[in-house]
Amino acid sequence: MDADSDVALDILITNVVCVFRTRCHLNLRKIALEGANVIYKRDVGKVLMKLRKPRITATIWSSGKIICTGATSEEEAKFGARRLARSLQKLGFQVIFTDFKVVNVLAVCNMPFEIRLPEFTKNNRPHASYEPELHPAVCYRIKALRATLQIFSTGSITVTGPNVKAVATAVEQIYPYVFESRKEIL
Repeated sequence: MDADSDVALDILITNVVCVFRTRCHLNLRKIALEGANVIYKRDVGKVLMKLRKPRITATIWSSGKIICTGATSEEEAKFGARRLARSLQKLGFQVIFTDFKVVNVLAVCNMPFEIRLPEFTKNNRPHASYEPELHPAVCYRIKALRATLQIFSTGSITVTGPNVKAVATAVEQIYPYVFESRKEIL
């Protein structure tokens, strides 16, 4: 087994965060009274609205900015955001769906081997930081992709990046480095 051989790694996307604007002022009290699956947080000045399909939670501000979390793909995030905009239109607001943007993608990937974290950190010092007293994982940052990877000794890697493509590229880039620090099977 060598680092160059093609190994199929399953990257499981667990959360996609997106933002969009409605281009109109939203009356949070009206949304709270007439909307379905709504939690009104008056002290913070926002409304939480949940959709069942796709399973998305949206944070709505009166300015018209909406943040959607919980989708498992970029397409599902856009579909959920559009459904949310439609439900606000049905409540009587002049909503125009604009400025849609995927802000953050969280994914998990399991390596087929365990990793020696102190050795990995020593070999990749400027990018990797490991504080076993504070956190059980190595934090590895790839500035060019704006991606952060949490690498655990079990071989599990949690990747945070700006989009799905960046997450996939980050896993491809990190594989040779974790491969050389893998634990040998006795």
